[in-house]
Amino acid sequence: MQTVLTPAFSQQEIKKSNFLTYLVPFNEFDLIHEQLKLDHPKAVHIVWAYRYLNKYHQIVENQSDDGEPRGTSGPPALNSLRGASLINVGVFIVRYFGGIKLGTGGLVRAYSSSVNLAINEANLVNFEIKDIVKLSIPFTLVGRFEHYFDKENIKIQKEFDAFGMIAEILLNQDEFKEFYSFYEPFLIDGVKILAMPLFAKDIACD
Repeated sequence: MQTVLTPAFSQQEIKKSNFLTYLVPFNEFDLIHEQLKLDHPKAVHIVWAYRYLNKYHQIVENQSDDGEPRGTSGPPALNSLRGASLINVGVFIVRYFGGIKLGTGGLVRAYSSSVNLAINEANLVNFEIKDIVKLSIPFTLVGRFEHYFDKENIKIQKEFDAFGMIAEILLNQDEFKEFYSFYEPFLIDGVKILAMPLFAKDIACD
């Protein structure tokens, strides 16, 4: 599977209708949707579709024809995302009607090709499943853990309480295996795991 980290844009005209397509990271979907409605008040339709992975690693999909004939725009857009094996992405197609009706088949082709054009313009990257690991680290061990995170180039969100540091990181399965080997000896010294991914439980129980 692949995803996008930055938005991509494409544009095409079909029988005087103008199709503006925005392929976006899913975490920006709602914000960009609202912005497009503000930026294109005269657009006849803003069709959309998305695919993302939920916390149970299930693919969630949705789409909207936004007033186009049922099944002629949202589903073709979603199918284009599926065909490219994209995940954690959304797509918007803003249509300015040119006065010439395209018919059912023409609409399907127009929306499919619009999404495919945006996909071709996008900087696609390989998608890997990462999930949250949250742990409590005593003050006496904070330096060791921060050194590990820095050495492994792991981004960390942290806050402090009376006990020490609350750290939140994102790891894939292989990264968690290495991290488990590092932190497991410190459990006896007061390190506490507050949250870990589903895939990590089998590793931690080996």
